[in-house]
Amino acid sequence: MIAARLLLDAHSCIARFEASGHAGQAKKGGNIVCAAFTVLARTAYEALAALPGIEMTGSAKSPGSLEFAVRRLPPEMVERAAGIADFLQIGLSGLEREFPGEIGLTIEHYWEE
Repeated sequence: MIAARLLLDAHSCIARFEASGHAGQAKKGGNIVCAAFTVLARTAYEALAALPGIEMTGSAKSPGSLEFAVRRLPPEMVERAAGIADFLQIGLSGLEREFPGEIGLTIEHYWEE
């Protein structure tokens, strides 16, 4: 099972994303759920990283793990970043519904004080 945690800020932008694990019993490179999950997560990361002025940290320490955090997001990029968060949330939620038991997605909202 892939365990994923998506932490959204007050603007519904990604503050942090963490994922680890593998879906199903297929051999490495042969699981459609893992492949779809990876494409969604990596695309969200790359799209965020391409935003002008954004500051991020991230790592993929081992196969089956990915984490990244947004440290600074310029105000003029909030709308685009929120769209990327929507893309990731909708995509992963759809996979979770279509393949129950393969993905465990937790979505949390965080508001800075």
